Amino acid sequence: MASPLDGRRLWFVGIGGAGLSGYALLAQAWGAAVAGWDRYDTPYLENVRAAGIPVTISDSPQSAPEGWEAVVSTAFQGQVSGRSRAELLAELVTLQDSIVVAGAHGKTTTAAMIAFVLDRLGLDPAFLIGGDVPQLGGNARAGTGWLVVEGDESDRTISHLRPKIAVVTNVDLDHHAEFGSRAEVEELFEKWLAKVPLVVRGEELGALASDVGVIGEHNRRNGASAVAALDLAGITRGDALSKLMLFTGVGRRLEVRGEVGGVLVMDDYAHHPAEIAATLSAAQGRRLLVLFQPHLFSRTRHLAAELGQALAAAEVVAVTDIYPAREEPVEGVTGKLVVDALLETRPGMPVGWTPSIEDGARFLTRRARAGDVVLTIGAGDVDRAVPLLLQELSP
Repeated sequence: MASPLDGRRLWFVGIGGAGLSGYALLAQAWGAAVAGWDRYDTPYLENVRAAGIPVTISDSPQSAPEGWEAVVSTAFQGQVSGRSRAELLAELVTLQDSIVVAGAHGKTTTAAMIAFVLDRLGLDPAFLIGGDVPQLGGNARAGTGWLVVEGDESDRTISHLRPKIAVVTNVDLDHHAEFGSRAEVEELFEKWLAKVPLVVRGEELGALASDVGVIGEHNRRNGASAVAALDLAGITRGDALSKLMLFTGVGRRLEVRGEVGGVLVMDDYAHHPAEIAATLSAAQGRRLLVLFQPHLFSRTRHLAAELGQALAAAEVVAVTDIYPAREEPVEGVTGKLVVDALLETRPGMPVGWTPSIEDGARFLTRRARAGDVVLTIGAGDVDRAVPLLLQELSP
């Protein structure tokens, strides 16, 4: 039987990203010839290269070779012509019975939970997830069963996806450059869900009664959404829960990275106040020292006060400069806004304004002691601090 993308030649611009790296792997497995370009080498490219996909690394975006279709990451739209990431994903979702997981918080973990249960039940899922899932061997795979996809509302492109089952974990205002209010986000989801046959609304479910394989109230809520979606896919609650208990999580989600001198070093992708609050709540029980890297100028400008309030649950915090991602700098908007909000929330708290990640790591290691947890938090490259933290903590 012919593969669904036989004869296609796809050139991925931004192939090192969490999204496009997965699309590239799935497209190749479904019969397409695949290659691509990125500006930087990323961990996601390990699996891409392992699959035999050629990757070009250079400073300037590379256009597709003659006769190839270009698929362009959101980060490089306007710099290179071609189809958008969303257009290709919409096509992929139509090629197999699909479950799309969306929402402001928890969508990566929830999608991973669903794919993991299907995998452990021997149902051979395909999946495209925006984070590394060690137990599944990466962030993407081709399979003959359900296709599990992490959807993205940040640029409204989720509205183009037509799965059999849709999950919205929760609704929140997280992308201030795209949405003017929470009501706009709710409207987007409602219009999308109206076109999907089977729907799970996580905010109507509550949480599972006890921890699954990962800790925290937020993960019990993620688990409830996953179990509900699996039920719609024909998996009994008992079967789903029995496998979900074995799930150990997604990379950069309260991920343990090492322990030195009795100090546990963990890393988390949280970047919105609600996510930070959930992360710190799940890690409670030990003294928490946090290195926080704000993500996006627009988010920091609108949510500095809320970020400070969430981080105040830690004992010591160092804040770096903003990771810009796709945005240009905004005058007067720096990580110092979060520092000021923290000090207003908890006057006298040990807080460091450390624009560089390296300085932030040193600020924390000088204050860490046996029994503490040091957490790197942020959606940028704050995890670069982990090796330095472990080195500085060593006797």
